Amino acid sequence: MNRSTISLGRILGIPIGLDYSWFLIFALLTWSLATDYYPAEFKNWPAAQYWVIGAATVILMFLSVLLHELGHSVVALRYKIPVNNITLFIFGGVAQIGAEPPSAISEFWIAIAGPITSFGLALFFSLLQPMVGAIAPLLALAKYLAYINGSLGLFNLIPGFPLDGGRVFRAIIWGTMHSLRKATLIAANLGRFIAYGFILLGVWQMFSGSFGNGLWIAFIGWFLESASSSQIRQQNINDLLAGHHVADAMRRDYAAVLPDTTLEQLVNEHILGSGQRSLVVKQDEQVTGLLTLHNVKVIPSADWPNTTAAQVMIPVSKMKLTRPDAELVEALKEMDRDGVNQLPVMQGNQILGILGRDDVISFMRTTSEFSRH
Repeated sequence: MNRSTISLGRILGIPIGLDYSWFLIFALLTWSLATDYYPAEFKNWPAAQYWVIGAATVILMFLSVLLHELGHSVVALRYKIPVNNITLFIFGGVAQIGAEPPSAISEFWIAIAGPITSFGLALFFSLLQPMVGAIAPLLALAKYLAYINGSLGLFNLIPGFPLDGGRVFRAIIWGTMHSLRKATLIAANLGRFIAYGFILLGVWQMFSGSFGNGLWIAFIGWFLESASSSQIRQQNINDLLAGHHVADAMRRDYAAVLPDTTLEQLVNEHILGSGQRSLVVKQDEQVTGLLTLHNVKVIPSADWPNTTAAQVMIPVSKMKLTRPDAELVEALKEMDRDGVNQLPVMQGNQILGILGRDDVISFMRTTSEFSRH
């Protein structure tokens, strides 16, 4: 979880988080339900009741979104694919699947599991309505949750990547063409086309008098376009790095310091002097840890003369490592997954170099230049 996310615990071992943007949509939806939807549908309630039912509806709606994402996650786990986390945010929720599905059929079932879950919830709340018909607040909740889960299922089946429908479409193309790369590019470009359709529809509605709805639809279109473009950029990165290994891009001229070196010494001699962004800490030719700029910055500069590298380094037992023969694209994904900017490259107990994000970017730039000739 990152700093903008509140941890809600774990389900099936998956960390569940709440992004701070959720509070904005919670307030807006509660206000809309309490002042517009419920007063029009259910007359003569006390004002406070509209607000309580509105807030309860939004909370249950996001619980439904969580179940939708758990639907994806359970199927992913069945295919032995890790799920890093599930985050609820302003646009609903997202399950961070830790790897690409191994086959088109697994992609299909992981993608379709979410909409199936939403349709199941819509059916459940529809069947519940006759049972609670005499209790107006419960009937109001059941009616709206049946509607919103049905809408969520249908919306996610739109074949615009990265919506679930776009992933189902990618799975079908993947199974037909037997190429994940081609399927991803086709699905992502279709996603961009649909996103532009949302944006145009939203702008048209804004100028037709429905400014609020139009703005929201255009905003969704912008979000989908950004996500689709990001997927295309990621695929281009994968294409550039395909077939290359960590040894092709790593820096072999890493800097090493002793554990008892003070932060003042290493800042003056290595960081300011030569621009090093990470330092290997060694004792008797054995790696004992890694020191990054972040480790140094958390210590007040007044304490640098009395603080040693050993006191603030990442010990070797906790270091994120990679091997020289590891796929370069996988090493980059590992950096993203673990939130680190440098990976020591080790073979056994021997360090061979450092792989940083800037090294990967430089390697991609060079590879791209040569690919044009």
